[in-house]
Amino acid sequence: MTSRARLIGIDPGLRFTGWGVIDVDGNRLIHVADGVIATDSSEPVPARLCALYDALTALIQTHKPNEAAVEETYVNRNGSSTLKLGYARGVALLAPALEGLEVAEYGAMSVKRAVVGTGAATKEQVEMMVRRLLPSASISRNDASDALAVAICHAHHRASALRVETGSWSASARGAGARR
Repeated sequence: MTSRARLIGIDPGLRFTGWGVIDVDGNRLIHVADGVIATDSSEPVPARLCALYDALTALIQTHKPNEAAVEETYVNRNGSSTLKLGYARGVALLAPALEGLEVAEYGAMSVKRAVVGTGAATKEQVEMMVRRLLPSASISRNDASDALAVAICHAHHRASALRVETGSWSASARGAGARR
């Protein structure tokens, strides 16, 4: 694993799927692109899933990310809505996997914690921090902001993994312990 990478974050939904692509270079986060894939609710679910898959595959082939991150499904009281969201999430996991990408998954609280500092952050707080961290992001809808937040979360997690892999984490931890 290197400190440089291109990441795609995906916030799955059957009606709107947000996506965001960032470049990571050490601690620097650079906005590449973001947007929303909208499916036609008058179409049958299988056709909408095909459209979602085709759009995600095209985005991956266009932007050529090295890794993908997908937000985990929030389970609500409406079983039918949760099931449909699960279908979209399955496609969001499948499309990058079939393109050969490593796919990470993060819960909403982990994403909020990584971007805002608290798992109880509102969508508005997440969007504000995404705009601050990625000032050139266009962010047409909350779904795109959430997808960029997923990518940022993954960038933080991979940076931590890289520090552990290279031993710089343990070296800094030993240094911190020695100063006490």
